[in-house]
Amino acid sequence: MRLSADLKAFEGRIGHKFSRPELLLRAVTHASISSPGREDNQRLEFLGDRVLGLVMAEALLTADGAASEGQLAPRFNALVRKEACAEVAREVGLGEVMKLGRSEMLSGGRRKEALLGDAMEALIAAVYTDGGFEAARSLILRFWGSRINAVEQDARDPKTSLQEWAQARGMPPPTYTEAGREGPDHQPIFTVMVRLANDEGETARAGSKRVAEQQAAKALLARMEKTHD
Repeated sequence: MRLSADLKAFEGRIGHKFSRPELLLRAVTHASISSPGREDNQRLEFLGDRVLGLVMAEALLTADGAASEGQLAPRFNALVRKEACAEVAREVGLGEVMKLGRSEMLSGGRRKEALLGDAMEALIAAVYTDGGFEAARSLILRFWGSRINAVEQDARDPKTSLQEWAQARGMPPPTYTEAGREGPDHQPIFTVMVRLANDEGETARAGSKRVAEQQAAKALLARMEKTHD
């Protein structure tokens, strides 16, 4: 089969020319537009998640030969989570070539974190299936390389870290409250407040409730560690 002009340009951006172009088409096809004769990217996403995990685990071990499993695990989680995959997807313009059903297009599907993250994992699997492990590894290291070097030495989830800080001081877990929501349904902005039992709190705004919670927790933890330790 022949790829459309936009997909051929996309091949150039990711640095992999498909010998089986149908794999690339499948990787960018969301379930909302699939049909009996047109496969979507869900099965590829399942495989790509595993390929990404293997490459990241190997890369982290190579980058820090002295790190323990307990230190490596949070770094690994930060690098393979959906948000990280979606960031890379935005950098390579994956959303621009995704094939979506009308409802997803109208609801801003090309910008949705989950759809972008899933499609990035599917793309990794497509490259792996088309060119083998080394081709997939090369693709991943090209786009995740700077992230591997920059990942925080302690990349634990901020919500977990804040909860551990509170419990170590005899406090119950922090509470999270949605304090506001703005913008259209397809691109909302959430305002979330986190509060501790000592009545200390912080708020944060982000495009997803989960990210807003993490940002609020990170800000509050930084303040608590500075003023209470």
